[in-house]
Amino acid sequence: MSNLFHLIYNELKKLYIQKSSKIMYIVLGVIILGIAIVSNSVGNLGEQYEQENWREVLQEENKELTQEMEDKEAFQGMNTAQIEKNNYYLEQDIQPVSYGAWQFVMENEMLLSVVSLLTIIVAAGIVANEFRWGTIKLLLIRPITRTKILLSKYITVLLFALFTLVFVLVFSWIIGALFFGIEGIDPKVVLDQGDGLAYVSVINEIITGYGYKLVNLVMMATFAFMISSVFRNSTIAIGLAIFLMMAGNQIVLFFAERSWSKYILFANTDLSQYANGNTSLIEGMSLGFSITVLLVYYAVFLLLSWLFFTKRDVAGS
Repeated sequence: MSNLFHLIYNELKKLYIQKSSKIMYIVLGVIILGIAIVSNSVGNLGEQYEQENWREVLQEENKELTQEMEDKEAFQGMNTAQIEKNNYYLEQDIQPVSYGAWQFVMENEMLLSVVSLLTIIVAAGIVANEFRWGTIKLLLIRPITRTKILLSKYITVLLFALFTLVFVLVFSWIIGALFFGIEGIDPKVVLDQGDGLAYVSVINEIITGYGYKLVNLVMMATFAFMISSVFRNSTIAIGLAIFLMMAGNQIVLFFAERSWSKYILFANTDLSQYANGNTSLIEGMSLGFSITVLLVYYAVFLLLSWLFFTKRDVAGS
């Protein structure tokens, strides 16, 4: 076991000493900072709700949103949704909280797509680059099994994904606190939960939202890792994984009427489709079904990675 920990430590050291890894975090940081600057430029993000006349403020806001819809039809959907939320606050006599760090973190859930992209790049190269650089022979001459070497690399990919996700969470909260302040220990807001509006905890939404995205993150990283192990080519692994990540939903929609479409990986990676009692658009799917399908894909990806890595002759590499 100590050998495995030592291998993981070495892999993490090799990964984070690279300039590309530092650039990845710099890019993420710049994106988060840019989002905060743009959001802050909007100005007055709910500060008016903290006043005693918040009801009048919401009613006046509804009038302005209604007038805006009449002038520009493009605002119909967005403004209608906001008016419904405002009415919910008024009907339930709930004073809205101003925009703050926790809501900024919640909205930055979308950045996990970028985290997935970066993790795919790491997963695609962590095995393939050993063959490309010829360093695989230096690893295999050690008195360590190929299985342990492969496992250490895979765990390193998962740790990179976890560290990067935590970076997004923490840095988003810090930037959000600096730009917008902190709206309490456990703020609550009105959100559309699919089956209607509800007054929910922002922290709970962060946990569930990021948790659902983490499933897709792990699956795509494992897929890229498998392609890297099978083909020993990081370019193929990156290209194929990114293409499928971007086109996955379209592929599912294209074959949605086929009975076997429910077995497509990307039909099952978004477990949030079952949240709040909702059901999948494809008949015959359930939360248990999707988890089972994901576990089967996961096992197949790891098995193929192990078979090709442990059985391949590297004499000519």
